[in-house]
Amino acid sequence: MAPSPGNSLGAFLRSRRERLDPVDSGLSSLTRRRTPGLRREEVAQRAEVSVEWYTRLEQGRGGAPSERVLRSVADALLLNRAEREHMFSLAHGRRSDPPRGSAAHESEVSPRLRRVLDGFPYAPAFIKTAAWDIVAWNRAARLVLSDYETMDAGDRNVLKILFLDPASRTLLRHWEREAGLAVSTFRLELTRWGGPRRGAQSRPGAAHPQYGLRQIVGSQQCRPAGRRRQASDPPDVW
Repeated sequence: MAPSPGNSLGAFLRSRRERLDPVDSGLSSLTRRRTPGLRREEVAQRAEVSVEWYTRLEQGRGGAPSERVLRSVADALLLNRAEREHMFSLAHGRRSDPPRGSAAHESEVSPRLRRVLDGFPYAPAFIKTAAWDIVAWNRAARLVLSDYETMDAGDRNVLKILFLDPASRTLLRHWEREAGLAVSTFRLELTRWGGPRRGAQSRPGAAHPQYGLRQIVGSQQCRPAGRRRQASDPPDVW
């Protein structure tokens, strides 16, 4: 039985369970398996919980699990630090308001932040909210990335532009890798402040299957962006 619709925690746990290699987990390679990864009973055994309890957890039935049991499940599923944080956020929730400093409208961006943006005349830079709506940008970002000034406010979203604007695939040399990283980072950041409904509106890959992005959006990956180099082919605008 698959996790019920809206059961984000169950879907995440199942995806992490199915990615584990039984052989790497010390299990026999001779056992015939109909599905990838570990079985529920194998995860339950590793986490030292009952099979019935773990099954109910994946299926979204029962109450919220304790932190001690969640840590055992995280160990059993070999979750990394970002995945653990994501799991605890899904299980116990977070405040429903965006974190401090995430402006909801362009008019709320302070003059100080605007001066910071303007201080990078040759480097594209923008300010986004916790829902990844772009609320302020500098001239370089408008020339190199997208002309945000001509967009409707509802379309001025990092994920919508990344997935639905064909120009983004031309701009980014490794578009699929960058798209996967963007979705995994967005999922982690969104869960931190408990905004699943707002996030569902910002998942263009799920709403537009013709772009072939179901595997990216449905991968359940979550990780912080960190520092990295991004290869792109910007237009000649200078």
